[in-house]
Amino acid sequence: MLSNSPVVLVGLMGSGKTTVGQIVARRTGRAFIDTDDAIEARTGRTVRELWEQGGEAAYRELESRVVLEGLDGGDAPLLIAAPGGAVLDPAVRAALRRPDVVVVWLHADPSELATRVRPDDHRPLLGEHPGDVLETMERERASLYAGVADAVIETRGKAPDTVAAEVITAIAAPGSR
Repeated sequence: MLSNSPVVLVGLMGSGKTTVGQIVARRTGRAFIDTDDAIEARTGRTVRELWEQGGEAAYRELESRVVLEGLDGGDAPLLIAAPGGAVLDPAVRAALRRPDVVVVWLHADPSELATRVRPDDHRPLLGEHPGDVLETMERERASLYAGVADAVIETRGKAPDTVAAEVITAIAAPGSR
């Protein structure tokens, strides 16, 4: 039985948080928040525009605020696709560790992620060498993702429907918060 606890998907860009999140939300009746979309709707600017105008620190503050507001946003069952860098903020990590929040880390090898992503308005950090950037991010963030995750799902070589089914199983498992 699924609880009404908020569910948050974390992981590097390209791990499938948005695609899988939409499927899980639809199948479980949860409201879905994609943080990048929420930020763009709130500001009227793309991630890249925000990044260029305010820098990384300003953008990170916005993404943290959207995640934290989402977690405190009401009683309806909710699923949040968190930005890859959200775990860099200690306040977000603390909120993700709350006993009423279920966190699922969608993990894939950076070399596979590099084939899934392209530098665009949503991914200003990738530059011209996405594989190298993703390898560095994996080294820097893996322990942070592990520190907040209630479940880890390997996405390598799996279709989004398969990953979504695994997420649903993980959040329904006994012991899920």
